[in-house]
Amino acid sequence: MYLVWFSAGAASAVSAKYAVKEHGDDCRVIYCDTGSEHEDNKRFLKDVEKWIDHPIEILKNEKYKDHWDVMEKTRYLIGPGGARCSVELKKKIRIDVSNIDDIHVLGYTIEETTRASDFDERNEFTKTYYPLIKNNISKSDCLGIIWKAGIEIPAMYKMGYNHNNCIGCPRGKAGYWNKIRVDFPEAFDRMAKLERELGRSINRRPDGTKTFLDQLDPNAGNYKEEPPISCGIGCQLAMSDLT
Repeated sequence: MYLVWFSAGAASAVSAKYAVKEHGDDCRVIYCDTGSEHEDNKRFLKDVEKWIDHPIEILKNEKYKDHWDVMEKTRYLIGPGGARCSVELKKKIRIDVSNIDDIHVLGYTIEETTRASDFDERNEFTKTYYPLIKNNISKSDCLGIIWKAGIEIPAMYKMGYNHNNCIGCPRGKAGYWNKIRVDFPEAFDRMAKLERELGRSINRRPDGTKTFLDQLDPNAGNYKEEPPISCGIGCQLAMSDLT
């Protein structure tokens, strides 16, 4: 069975389209509901479900309401092993629903070839398939493909975010958090208070010293305001393959 992990992002949507076209009923397309993503993701999921002509299963770790609940209950933000919320709300679900012979379809793009290789090295007993890398598809190609398919891109992309993660992701850097400060001030304030409560910071200065969000220079970081949408040869070839 191909387990196609849909994250409500453009890349995972196009990856799902490729997987379903290639493997049809041998696919399970799965969305891990973190409880913390933008409300518009529900609309995007339904649009993608129609586009790929395949049901998308919605699974949730009922132990936690959202990523804030994970961080507050476990008293853990992020460390060398990554974010605890990702483990609880996504990784554990993947482990629970998968069998040893399943092939995990992940939406890494051509820019993320090294990241995909790193994933395979860390998970040597997990079978993986990367349709976007196989087809030389970039992040901007994915946005172009979604646009040409007549699907409205997720709200977070329209707001200028490069990913469609939980609102207030602990993996975000200074530029991301300064954008969150403007767009979602309640999430910024909540994380700033949680940092102080736990005595842990999610960001560091260039010299390596930690800096709390309530100390963050509003001009720090450089978060790109507009996601690039490609409709070049890569997008055109992909649309020919997918229709």
